[in-house]
Amino acid sequence: MNEKVNTSREDNKELIKLLIKKLHDGEDPSKIKQEFKEIIKKLTPLEISEAEEMLIKEGMPAEEIHHMCDVHLAVLQESLQEETDLAPEGHPVHILMQEHAVLLEFANNLRDLYKIIKEKNNYAEIEKEMEEIVGIVNHFKASISHYQREENTLFPYLEKHGVTQPPKIMWMDHDQIREIEKNLYQVIENHKEFEFNDFVRKFHTSAHALAELLASHFSKENRVLFPTALQVCSEDEWIDMRTQFDEIGYCCFTPEVAEFKSEIVLTETKSLEDNVIDIGTGKLTLDELKMIFKTLPIDLTFVGKDEKVVFYSEGPDRIFVRTPSVIGRNVENCHPQKSVHKVIEIVEGFKNGTLDKAEFWLELGEKFVYIRYFPVKNREGEFQGVLEVTQDISDIRKIEGEKRLL
Repeated sequence: MNEKVNTSREDNKELIKLLIKKLHDGEDPSKIKQEFKEIIKKLTPLEISEAEEMLIKEGMPAEEIHHMCDVHLAVLQESLQEETDLAPEGHPVHILMQEHAVLLEFANNLRDLYKIIKEKNNYAEIEKEMEEIVGIVNHFKASISHYQREENTLFPYLEKHGVTQPPKIMWMDHDQIREIEKNLYQVIENHKEFEFNDFVRKFHTSAHALAELLASHFSKENRVLFPTALQVCSEDEWIDMRTQFDEIGYCCFTPEVAEFKSEIVLTETKSLEDNVIDIGTGKLTLDELKMIFKTLPIDLTFVGKDEKVVFYSEGPDRIFVRTPSVIGRNVENCHPQKSVHKVIEIVEGFKNGTLDKAEFWLELGEKFVYIRYFPVKNREGEFQGVLEVTQDISDIRKIEGEKRLL
């Protein structure tokens, strides 16, 4: 069995090596692209990456490998643009796939700009290119909602249908993408701190890594994750997802989002706004209770004792995105894999009584975010769940002295 796998990998490596040699010998890249279109049908993105890594280890210069990457990415970009008909216009999957094509185009533009600036000698010669690079970087910074819509809306619905591992793998990819983007932003924002040739090298490393990872990731989502989602999710679930997509918002580069038409007629639910709830320290109508939660300057999330999300508040400036699809989601799936062990540790500590709270604070852009977790217990002291309280305390940290007048 192993012999067959190794033989297959050797064959793949030889196919790619042959194409790279043709490029090196000056053959027309457009012809190579046509050949690669046929070969790529037999290969996965992982196999291509493995073959490229093997060639580098054998001594082939990375620059030669990157010639092949240019062809690889060009083919993938064409396929991403062609595949958007997997779902109708306005459908959540169609929106995500459109954004995939745009983001990969941005990544390829960064690589094209690298080819220009590597021929220059100093910063004064690349002012125009730097303006273009900064513009593209700003678009990548704006892509945050793309990943939020997947992680907070699409993934929970897949999990409800028992599709748990693919979302976890995609989320890990997202974390890698964010880390590469972070490195790219730092290189661009602090470029004057580097000697010119050092900057060019660092820029190339980040731009190339981002393009390769996006190509591989988008290919997996378009060809595996999205078809699976279309198979398991119902039409009314897609309607709910589209509503939640609209609430989270779109990227500045997202193509115009069409109306999502459906044959399903949604029935109106009976209003409970006049119901009065006795909470022990007073009575509130359901409408009043909703208004209070929306007014609180903190974000609340409650996870029940079965470790599934039960409730979240909707304040005016939520720090972390929440959507209705999170309700019923296992709390472990609400966090990236690198943080799951902390979540498990906190919940177990609350259950066995070794923890009475857990606190974290971090900087998110201009915000200084304070996150606290508390065990929720009944009158008998029995564990009933976990309350998460999140607050931007940037202004609170600045308070000094006293203020007694309005």
